[in-house]
Amino acid sequence: MRKIILLLWIVSFQLFVVAQGKTNNNVGRVVYEKFINGAVQSHEDRFILEFANDIAKCWIDNTNSDLLPEVPLKFNYLDYENEKLYQQAIFQGKDTCYKESDFVNLDEYKPEGKLVKILGYECQKYVGSSFSNRIEIWVAKEVGIKGTPFLGTPHKEGLVLKYIRNGNYGWEARDVKIKKSKKMINPEPMNLGVKVNAQDFDKRLRNALVKDVSLFSNQVINWGDKIENAHEEYLDTVYRFAGGTVLAKKVKLPKVPLGTPVFAELIEKSNGDAYDRTGSVFVIPVNKEKSFLDGLRNGVDYLPEYMSGEGKKYHGVVVNDEFEPLIELMRFFTPFGVNYFNEKRDVGIKWADSAVYKMDVSHLLPVLQDECWIGMYIGNYAKGGHCVNLNLKYYLDEKKNNAQKKYWIQPVFNTVNVMEMVGQKYGTMFRNDTLTVDFEVPKGVKNIQFQYITTGHGGWKQGDEFVPKENKVFLDGKSFFNFTPWRVDCGTYRRLNPASGNFKNGMSSSDYSRSGWCPGTVANPFFMHLNGLSPGKHRIQVYIPLGEPEGNMFSAWNISGVFVGEMEE
Repeated sequence: MRKIILLLWIVSFQLFVVAQGKTNNNVGRVVYEKFINGAVQSHEDRFILEFANDIAKCWIDNTNSDLLPEVPLKFNYLDYENEKLYQQAIFQGKDTCYKESDFVNLDEYKPEGKLVKILGYECQKYVGSSFSNRIEIWVAKEVGIKGTPFLGTPHKEGLVLKYIRNGNYGWEARDVKIKKSKKMINPEPMNLGVKVNAQDFDKRLRNALVKDVSLFSNQVINWGDKIENAHEEYLDTVYRFAGGTVLAKKVKLPKVPLGTPVFAELIEKSNGDAYDRTGSVFVIPVNKEKSFLDGLRNGVDYLPEYMSGEGKKYHGVVVNDEFEPLIELMRFFTPFGVNYFNEKRDVGIKWADSAVYKMDVSHLLPVLQDECWIGMYIGNYAKGGHCVNLNLKYYLDEKKNNAQKKYWIQPVFNTVNVMEMVGQKYGTMFRNDTLTVDFEVPKGVKNIQFQYITTGHGGWKQGDEFVPKENKVFLDGKSFFNFTPWRVDCGTYRRLNPASGNFKNGMSSSDYSRSGWCPGTVANPFFMHLNGLSPGKHRIQVYIPLGEPEGNMFSAWNISGVFVGEMEE
């Protein structure tokens, strides 16, 4: 019995000695400060590294920062015994996940220069590259603890006391505290959460700061759909108008800090229509006595009239005391039959499976919060039509912005005939005169900019779609700006256009240059800044030399204009 006890004691002692030999009893804490262009950013959050039991735990200490609740907590654990890196994220709602990876190979970093001292420690400089960025690190090997403020640098050599990226950004240690510890301290939590792969982990981090709002999901825009419940206003219900070619939906959008970037993202596929079509995504203002929504419900004649010089009436295209036109977020153009016709034409091109459009609409953020009406239109007479998915994505900054501002947003005209299929006229009012619109600027408006979207359409060869035409805009009788919208890059998008006509000269219909647009693209807005636009009444005019009709062919212009300004406190 004594022999057995003695043998067990000897084995236990040997295991203890082995364990002690493998274990680093040093406990340490390092505080790093960020520097940019050689200047220490003392007001910025610090990087903290704690070391115990051959494990370094590191994170950015943002406890004193005013962060949004959506910002995940992030911790990194470097296991030096097993040469593993664990990156952990704790999300709003306390969902937790982590990813695991191996240490970076030191061979990719080369020593350079003599030893230098940082905080009294001898450091060897190493130079390498990470994703085409020049990386410089200074490693102290005799500190007794290990760690790094940059996870892409070598981990096995020692403690990284300084790290510089591209010569102008990085972290440098400002304080190092080390002591021996008899009590084994473990900085690693008992549970790192759910293990996920690297791609999923990075995606979750990115999406934590993105508010993704689905507006229309797998909706068909076509001709001939029955309209139901058109006069109701249920939240998140899709209503169809103009024979099914217009979708409208009342939504509650997130409230986000000022300055938040917001993008409209659209995916379109042909569901049977072979032609390129005009499309538009818009907000329907409902703060006046009448709105475009009333016209969608009751017919185009219900909308206010604009009388052109040729004596033709156009409905719902300009602002007046009781009505505001549509605020256009994105104008897009469907390609020739993408997806539906891919297998029906083989000309040696691998066709795309869909058209994807993305437009920065951040300047219209004030009308993209809380409750509003969002609409979408694609002009077509095809029963299959088009299938669409439309999202708004809000990209949050990490820090809160508690500034309170009011904005003035004034749509002044929109000649896109979104009710085309039920009689709304094309924009031909430029033939005999200018488009003239009166509007009013309230007191206290500053930093005003004007968004102008313009595209020419119609005819063939001599029609304005294919002939450059100068747009002239006047403000209170004075020239505001002049330019000619013209796209010469349409051939770039050939793989989106399987149903496009192919001609003997080797050209495709989708290749031809056009007045401000191409099949399968968005029309880019133009922005003009105004200084000193006084309060009171003003007049804006647009002149375009509209082409003459040719038989049953005619030219038209889709233009929209919106003023955006800040209200003084």
